Amino acid sequence: MSGLTKRILPLLLLGLLMAVPAALHAQGFDASTLRRAMQNGQSGALYGSNPYEQTEGDEEGRQQQDTTKKERKIRKPLESYFFNDSIRALNNFMWHVKRDFNRVEIGPLDTTLTDYRIDYPFYREDVGDIAQGALGQTSLPLNYFRRPQFFDFSFASPYYAYTYDMENVPFYNTKRPMIRMSYAESGQKRYREENFGIMVAQNISPTTGFNVDYKSRGTRGLYLWSRTKNHNLSLAFSHTGRRYSVHAAYYNNHIEQQENGGVVGKWAIADTTFSMPSGVPMRLADAEAKNVYRNNGFFLTQSYGIPLQRLTESDFSMAGLSAVYIGHSFEYSSWSKIYTDLNKPYTNERDHRDENGQFVSAEHNYYDHWYINPVETRDSIYERVISNRVFVQAQPWDRNGVVGTIDAGVGLDLHTYSQFKLDDYLTGRYTTERKTSWFAYGSVSGKIKKYVDWDGNLKFYPSGYRGGDLSVGAHLALTGYLRGHPLILEGRFTMERRSPTYWQENLFSNHYIWDTPLNKENETRLEVKFSVPDYAFEVGAWQGVVTNKIYYGSDSNVAQDNGSISLTSVYARKDFRLGGLHLDHRVLLQWSTNQEVVPVPLLSAFLSYYYEFWVVRDVLRLQIGLDGRYNTRYYAPGYNPALSVYYNQREEEVGNYPYLDAFVMAKWKRMRIFLKYQHVNKGLFGNGEYFSAARYPLNPGMFKIGISWGFYD
Repeated sequence: MSGLTKRILPLLLLGLLMAVPAALHAQGFDASTLRRAMQNGQSGALYGSNPYEQTEGDEEGRQQQDTTKKERKIRKPLESYFFNDSIRALNNFMWHVKRDFNRVEIGPLDTTLTDYRIDYPFYREDVGDIAQGALGQTSLPLNYFRRPQFFDFSFASPYYAYTYDMENVPFYNTKRPMIRMSYAESGQKRYREENFGIMVAQNISPTTGFNVDYKSRGTRGLYLWSRTKNHNLSLAFSHTGRRYSVHAAYYNNHIEQQENGGVVGKWAIADTTFSMPSGVPMRLADAEAKNVYRNNGFFLTQSYGIPLQRLTESDFSMAGLSAVYIGHSFEYSSWSKIYTDLNKPYTNERDHRDENGQFVSAEHNYYDHWYINPVETRDSIYERVISNRVFVQAQPWDRNGVVGTIDAGVGLDLHTYSQFKLDDYLTGRYTTERKTSWFAYGSVSGKIKKYVDWDGNLKFYPSGYRGGDLSVGAHLALTGYLRGHPLILEGRFTMERRSPTYWQENLFSNHYIWDTPLNKENETRLEVKFSVPDYAFEVGAWQGVVTNKIYYGSDSNVAQDNGSISLTSVYARKDFRLGGLHLDHRVLLQWSTNQEVVPVPLLSAFLSYYYEFWVVRDVLRLQIGLDGRYNTRYYAPGYNPALSVYYNQREEEVGNYPYLDAFVMAKWKRMRIFLKYQHVNKGLFGNGEYFSAARYPLNPGMFKIGISWGFYD
């Protein structure tokens, strides 16, 4: 066991023993509570549960009179127009800020047993991702319509599930100071995966608070040259007052990943048994192949409300009045990437068969070209974006009215790109390019009581770096009720015309060079979804048409398709419950009219079957079960370490392999524990080809343990 584990586990076990005779208090809230609150389906006290208003009393709760002291002034509770009465009534809640609009998005706190045993973050959404395999490594969503649209630094998009940015930095409102710590580990010390996280949140007043989130995730590498380190930090401050609101945060993402290029051949996993995974031969045959990413970011967004009607002390919030909000948003983000390797060939012992059917060994180089240095590589690139936005939000009548808000804003983006080019041999300096783009945007939204929510938005770049880019979107949600249970039908439409990124048109590196102007991509999407949350049922369909699709071809070079591609996805989720038995199903069907440009599997699924019960009523709850992932065979994307992109290889099909995890999970008041054996079916059944991305095997069997503990005092 690691030193950190040796220090933590005895303390946790002692805490468990102390927790048995006394039930812990200050419970969190589960996802269903949050969902009901967000739907305005529950009524709570106007001010919520406000400990700042509590005063001392006698043993029967009656207020004592003290004529010798002045009456203490009661501080006002949370009055922000961002939150409705039901959200304010929650003991603790979390939200994210929107980049362009004066809005926030409420999210659930991670305090329940739901999905806690899924320690890889990229597996938590619908059917999961295509993945390199280990904690801290890259991934790409199986669902085409969930794939991240990184506009600039696309080299970081494979780490989307780990990194912080402006729209996913969390903010908290807590009635009591809250600390949550979690730790999970697996495998022998030499190959261990470790997953550590800590969150601290505290409110100075009902409207003002700060929080710190830190996560450290990675592996020492079960396979050769697969060590990863992933550190992510966010420091956030918020004030959500009656008129003035401000959100500020600093975030840092630091990623280090050794690159092994994948196995030399599928046979090394499917047809050969190695005593240890570290014996599997890989295509990048040295420890110097490595990517290092560094990201620093800061943002500050603030707004001030001007009521158009007289604001009195009896008006709890400005949400019910006519008002105008003016605001400003500033964002700074810088990314750097350094890739290194050595020119060493690898040996494939089963490269091909001779005329007698015998395997023939052969040597290969992973990269075909070494443009700058024939011996070693050190590619360094840098990108910085500084963005300013000024916006106005009009609230004509009521924030929850038929026309609730009308938004308009203008913004200016300053881009800086830096990389080594051939001419830099003479100057000794890296080439730096600066580009400017400005844009205008607007939106309108509203609702009709609790039955209809709608909105529309538009963003346009008139000139500059991205001149002519356009984004149009609309959303409509209809909610009905059957015996008190909400039935929700949603529709969403988007149309985008977007420029290629700088790096898709300009790259000079040791292994890849291109300098080619590309056409704008055009994509139209339509989404329809029907859900019954109280019965864990959801079905949805996406239809998309994309023209001039930019992708990375079989040789990993950037390419562009000149035609139109149609993509269709159908997703269904249904969780059945028979007493304590839970049967959870998520299934995705996808079709692409051009698999060479946008390859997708026909069928992908995530199934979870478990039994849940009370061991000690209201004290200890237990889950025992299996998780399974599966997708049909198709030409899954490969991963290129030098470019940090998934490319469309056409050599090997991947899939038709069930990947199962067995787990035991418990919640002891505010403590959560899981024990899991990952890939429990290895060597038992399946075709032995446990790949998700081409040539990158998923982890073999390993035992994992994880603990999460929350403190609210």
